[in-house]
Amino acid sequence: MENIQDLKNKIKSYRSFMKSNFGVEYESDQQKQMPQPPLVKHAVEKNIIMLTKDFSSVIKESNFFTILEDRKSNRVFKNESITIEQLSFLLWTTQGIKDIKGDNYATERLVPSGGARHPFETYLTVFNVESLEKGIYHYLPMEHALEFIASVDNFEETVVDSLNGQKWSGKSAVVFFYCAVPYRSEWRYPLEAHKLILLDAGHVMQNLYLSCGAVGCGTCAVAAFDQKLVDSLLKLDGEDEFVIYAAPVGVI
Repeated sequence: MENIQDLKNKIKSYRSFMKSNFGVEYESDQQKQMPQPPLVKHAVEKNIIMLTKDFSSVIKESNFFTILEDRKSNRVFKNESITIEQLSFLLWTTQGIKDIKGDNYATERLVPSGGARHPFETYLTVFNVESLEKGIYHYLPMEHALEFIASVDNFEETVVDSLNGQKWSGKSAVVFFYCAVPYRSEWRYPLEAHKLILLDAGHVMQNLYLSCGAVGCGTCAVAAFDQKLVDSLLKLDGEDEFVIYAAPVGVI
């Protein structure tokens, strides 16, 4: 148990973290002309599942004001599958790549990112998606495709355990895990990168909420998880890549 003074010191340091560090002089790896980190993680598996960009059949609500007005966190889902087209739409609107700038310098996506660094990888634990086997998947934004990573014993129970026992999450159709690759941002912004990454996570999650509203799904952002367990589940090293946000999605 921490003493009161240690707790106060931590709170003070966390408040300082929230403030802007822009204007502090330093030489970034970009300024040192160090190689730029890859824009995305590429597929490990050879067999990938291509996703559609034809979303004409999945949009159930197109009035943006209605989507905004109805936006809320959902922890109760119907025991129904979502279609792979719905999943494709949610992946595209949260991390899909519209264009690549310069000589592979930056990606342009449907969400903003500090310095266009886009430091996230998207992983999915699929429980109930039409045409997809249960298991862990990784989104490939360059190809707009999925690669299957692994099957897991006692799958729903293991995912629930990784989310600190939040049982409702195991009744979703799929859980989105947004994983940070910090050096993508640190390469350009050594001191500001970590604040920017967290701000960017908010941009991504809001797009997921609004996109769910367009296709008849619901979600709830989750920041409470067992870091070591969830990183291990997704086969991440926990240092150069780790989970920072999660969101179960299902039919409402």
